[in-house]
Amino acid sequence: MTDRDVIETSRLRLRAARQEDLMPLHQIFSDPDTMRYWDRPAYTEIAKTQAFLDHFMSKDISNREEYILEFQGVCVGKAGMWKRYEIGYILRRDLWGQGLVCEALEAIIPRVFARFPETDVLTAELDPRNIGSSRVLEKLGFVQTGFEEKNFLYGETELCDTAYYTLTRPEV
Repeated sequence: MTDRDVIETSRLRLRAARQEDLMPLHQIFSDPDTMRYWDRPAYTEIAKTQAFLDHFMSKDISNREEYILEFQGVCVGKAGMWKRYEIGYILRRDLWGQGLVCEALEAIIPRVFARFPETDVLTAELDPRNIGSSRVLEKLGFVQTGFEEKNFLYGETELCDTAYYTLTRPEV
């Protein structure tokens, strides 16, 4: 991503990741409540956050369209298509419920469809107990298309359910 790939919304600046995002991201990834419905428990070592950030900053963006969410000049999360064609996001917990993820994805999703014309459907999956995230997806037009019980191992011992969502490319 280059500077021309910065997206400005009414409250957010969506941009490429930078090394100085390490501490704000680690604040997010080390919070057990924020990570409760992520794909793994909270990070206890900053090295894991650094590895995440290194991947996020990698030059190979051929399969993704991801952005750091900057709010009031600070990195507060990330959102976008992290692999073909799955949407993902995480936001600092004290900002939940303010519509920031929806605002970001409303700007990102049209770019994903434009950049990847071969896809007609975007996907997302989540732990169905994550009601806030379900509401985000539904507000964006995603529809739940599947559900599996106890198919995801969270940590070392907890089996969780997964809800699957899709968003069909809008008619032009």
